Amino acid sequence: MAEATPTPTNPPPKNVASLKDLWPFLKPYRLQAGIAFVLLCLASGALLLVPLAFRDLIDVGFGSTKTTSLAHHVNLNTQFGVLFGLAAFWALMVASRYYTVSWIGERVTVDLRSAVYHRVLNQSPQFFETLQTGEVLSRLTGDTTLIQTVVGSSASMGLRSLFQFVGGMIMLAVTSFYLFSINIGLMIYLILPIMMIGRSVKKLSRESQDRIADSSAMAGEILNAMPTVQSYTQEQREIKRFTASAELSFVTAIRRVRVRALLTAVIITAVMGTIIFVLWLGARQVSQGVMTGGELASFVLYAAMVAGSVSTMAEVWGDIMRAAGATERLLELLHTKSPIQESTTPIALTQHLQASISFQNVHFFYPSRPLSPALKHINLNIQAGETIALVGPSGAGKTTMFQLLLRFYDVISGCIL
Repeated sequence: MAEATPTPTNPPPKNVASLKDLWPFLKPYRLQAGIAFVLLCLASGALLLVPLAFRDLIDVGFGSTKTTSLAHHVNLNTQFGVLFGLAAFWALMVASRYYTVSWIGERVTVDLRSAVYHRVLNQSPQFFETLQTGEVLSRLTGDTTLIQTVVGSSASMGLRSLFQFVGGMIMLAVTSFYLFSINIGLMIYLILPIMMIGRSVKKLSRESQDRIADSSAMAGEILNAMPTVQSYTQEQREIKRFTASAELSFVTAIRRVRVRALLTAVIITAVMGTIIFVLWLGARQVSQGVMTGGELASFVLYAAMVAGSVSTMAEVWGDIMRAAGATERLLELLHTKSPIQESTTPIALTQHLQASISFQNVHFFYPSRPLSPALKHINLNIQAGETIALVGPSGAGKTTMFQLLLRFYDVISGCIL
C-alpha cells in the first residue's frame, strides 16, 4: 500500500567544519596515516639539523674563535660527510612520506566516490527530478579530485610546513633571541589578513564549483537530447547557451584566483620584508662581534625555512578552503535521504496469488512541476486476474500511474491498495 507521506527535509549544508566529516573515510587507514606522520616528523627533524651543520662548516672554514668545541674536534671532511648523510636521510623520508600520503589520498577518494555513488543509486526518481545528472557527475569527479588533492598532498605539505615553521622558530630563538623576538613580533600581524582573505577564497571556491556543475549539467542535458535539438535546428542556440555558462564559470574562477593571488602576494611580501629587516639587524651584530658568521648563516637558513613554510601554508590554506566547499557539496549528497521510505511495519504476503489494485482518490504532481498535476482525483479498481488497457494522449498520466505502482514516487494525497 502506498499512501501520501511527507517529504523528509535534508540536513542543512555545513561550512568549513564539514572537513571533519571526512574522518569516517580516513579512519580505516589510521595505521598508514600514523606511518606518514612518523616519516613526516623524521624528515622535518633532519631538515632542521641542516642549518646547524652549515653553521659549523662556515665557522670551521673561516676559523671562528667562537666555534663549539665539538666542531673543533671534527675535521672538515667528516662534517661534509655528515651533511651529505643528513641530505640522503631527508630525501628517503620525504620519498616514503610522499608514497604513503598519496596512497591514502587515492584510497580515500575511491571510498568517497563509491559512498556518494551508492547514496545516489538509492535515491528515488524524485531525486533526479530536481537535481540534474550532470551536476551529480561534477560532484563525483571535480569535487572528489579537490578532496584528493588535500588529503593526498596539501594536508601533508601543510603539516610539514607547520613543523618546519615551529621548529624553525625555536631554532631562531636559540640562535639569536634578540632577532627572534623582533621577527615574531612582526609576523603576528600576518595572521589577520590570512584569516580574512582565506574566508573569501572558500566562498568563491564553492561558487566556482557550482558554476562548473551548472555547465556540466547543461551539457549532459543537451547531449542526451541531441535528436530533439537537431530536429528543431537549435544547435547554434545551445552552443551560445553553453558558451555563456562556461564564460560565467571562467569569470567566477578568475575572481577566486584573483583573491588567492592577493593572499599569496600579501603573505610573501610581508614575510620577506620582515626577514630582510631582521637580517639587516643581524648583519650589524656580526660586524660588532656579537654573532659569528656561521650563526648568522644558520639564522638566515632558518629564516628562509620559516618564510617558505608560511608561503606553503598560505597555499595549503587556499586548497583547504576549496576542499571545504567541495566537501559541503558532496555531503549534501551523502546526507540526502530518499523521500521513498520503507514502512516500519510492513505487511507480509500470505500467499503468492494474483492481487487486485485500487487507486483511491489519488492526486500527484512531479517535484519539477509542482503547479501542474499529473494525476488528479484518480479512482480505479482492477480486479485480480483482470486485464485492462490505459488509453489516452501523451501527458494524460499513463506512465505516471505505472511509476506510482512501482513506487518510484509517493502519492500526494489518496492511496494505492
